[in-house]
Amino acid sequence: MRLIMIDDEADGGDTLAQGLELHGHQVERKHRGADLLLAHHGYHAVILDMGVPDMDGLQVLRKLREVSSVPVVILGEHADERSIVLGLHSGADDYLVKPARIGELAARLEAVTRRVGVASIARGKKTVTSEDVRVDLAARRVEVAGELVPLTRLEFELLRVLVERPGIAVSREQLMDCVWGDSMLAVSRKLYVHMASLRAKLNRPGLITNIRGYGYRWGPDPYETTAGSNLLRAV
Repeated sequence: MRLIMIDDEADGGDTLAQGLELHGHQVERKHRGADLLLAHHGYHAVILDMGVPDMDGLQVLRKLREVSSVPVVILGEHADERSIVLGLHSGADDYLVKPARIGELAARLEAVTRRVGVASIARGKKTVTSEDVRVDLAARRVEVAGELVPLTRLEFELLRVLVERPGIAVSREQLMDCVWGDSMLAVSRKLYVHMASLRAKLNRPGLITNIRGYGYRWGPDPYETTAGSNLLRAV
């Protein structure tokens, strides 16, 4: 694989790069988050150290996710659950605590490229159509029954998170992490307000399902649909 590694550690980074090259990979090292945002094209995966000097590592990751679905493995200092979950919810495909073991890092890179290769088929779609609702992710444009529906930035981001995962329940915490970068209670009220506005603007009851006590889902429950179809066939 052709890998790009963003880190600010001379010795540790050299060791990792050399070890990955011994596993047959090509590694290019850069030291700033801005370097990744300018040069992420053409790589099979990214190794992102959270300690980049020019901006917060999670900010780099979120900006990258606006333009690319390239697999990302985070190298982080902290092993606590919140740090790991926040990294994954911000768009990372895996998280390793430093110092990373070369064999494990190589195996995880191979695993995420296999897994994300399948997931990116859906995530890489430029448009998503459900019933008479058409969402153009690249143009950030939403149409209902052929009519343009103006959304705010936050409303569109909530919609994007859901339509990229059709039929999958997305927790409130994940939505808040993806859109606001934090799942603390301070922003939970904002989620309810913006989600209510989004659903009202689309005016398609049942297209965004509220899962009581958990979160939201784009599209009908696949299990209910299957069960209903089986019932109809049985009758």
